[in-house]
Amino acid sequence: VIVDEEQRFGVKHKEILKKMRESADFLTLTATPIPRTLNMSLMGLRPMSLITDPPPGRLPVRTYLRPYGVDAVREAVLRELARNGQVYYVYNRIDGIQHVAEKLRQIAPKARIAVGHGQMTADELEPMMNAFFHGEVDILLCTTIIENGLDNPNANTLIVEDADKLGLAQLYQLRGRVGRSDRQAYAYLLYRPGKKLTENALARLKSLQEFSDLGSGYSLAFRDLQIRGAGELLGAQQHGTMQSVGFELYSRLIREAVEQLKVAYDEGGAVAARLAAVDVGSVPEFDTLPPIDLPASAFIPHRYIEDESQRLYYYKHLMEARSEDAIAEVEAELRDRYGPIPEEVETAAQLIRLRLKCREMGITKVDGRFGKMTISFAKGRELPLRVVHAIEKSHKGLRQRPDRIEARYGNDPLASLTSLLAAAESLIAEHRERIRSG
Repeated sequence: VIVDEEQRFGVKHKEILKKMRESADFLTLTATPIPRTLNMSLMGLRPMSLITDPPPGRLPVRTYLRPYGVDAVREAVLRELARNGQVYYVYNRIDGIQHVAEKLRQIAPKARIAVGHGQMTADELEPMMNAFFHGEVDILLCTTIIENGLDNPNANTLIVEDADKLGLAQLYQLRGRVGRSDRQAYAYLLYRPGKKLTENALARLKSLQEFSDLGSGYSLAFRDLQIRGAGELLGAQQHGTMQSVGFELYSRLIREAVEQLKVAYDEGGAVAARLAAVDVGSVPEFDTLPPIDLPASAFIPHRYIEDESQRLYYYKHLMEARSEDAIAEVEAELRDRYGPIPEEVETAAQLIRLRLKCREMGITKVDGRFGKMTISFAKGRELPLRVVHAIEKSHKGLRQRPDRIEARYGNDPLASLTSLLAAAESLIAEHRERIRSG
């Protein structure tokens, strides 16, 4: 079963096709994979092949995101007509499309304008499309019916009004209608001036502006996956809540579940008996770090990174760092992109380093309140009595235990914790050396 232009088919349609021939191979073709299909490929559930080489001589489409303005439209239209080219003008509402046509006639009085939309019959559309193809029409004002299939090398300017109302795959397909020759093409994504765009709409439009290279459909689809989520892998819902856990954590959960299920399959494909034996609880635990609850300003300030998605990106990378080199790499990237690191970010990095040190020493958590912190050790990693007594001497008035030590902290609780851990580590090393030397 071969499905071309996959983004036009819903989950239910494809499931019906699968049921018609349940044992058949299934191939989907698309310039922009829908998030669920892309996610299944990333998880290893479906193989994916990429064709990223553009046809010879093609140039990337220059994409502009700007508020609607008569002057901007006039400039774009007249520039294209001046080089004997043609223009696609997309207005995706049949109600009011004739008013838009009248505006275009005022902007370019000498231009030949045709109007096309999905409620027109084939007998009405065909002669108009033939006229546009043969250069008898200068501006084709239409809805998204031009999304697929048109190949007119002379049409190299695309104007999309109310672009924020269209999906990412739709906009990418529309942009693909221009730039189909060796002539430079332009795409203008317009939104109403003064309109406050939603976060997702702004992310979609900026993605198109960012990924303008030919063959960038995969990158756009991946961004769409991050914006919308992957949806249900087995159900019909195609949006999800991936951002609530983050893409990396979501991917890890799915990947580990897939690995468990793969174990259940034998070469012949028999699965039922072995699935019953799969221990879902045997999925490897995450590489978690001990929590540290101390009063400290550890965050990425808005003044340092204004974009919320970028702040979230670096938060996740800091939280995932599991070595000094990984932390240093994040810090180096921050300095390179945003300049000197502020004190709050340095504190956040220091906190991760302390959590790594705590895990190394067998500490399960650090609680801090009312000027005193309590450090708890895991079972089997308790402190030797000699070390406990040494810490008691240095922290007078506080009774220590092998499985828990207490200490007071001042204005810099993380510095106090750093000092205490270094002292405890040194005492433990000294104790072990004494044992070795008899």
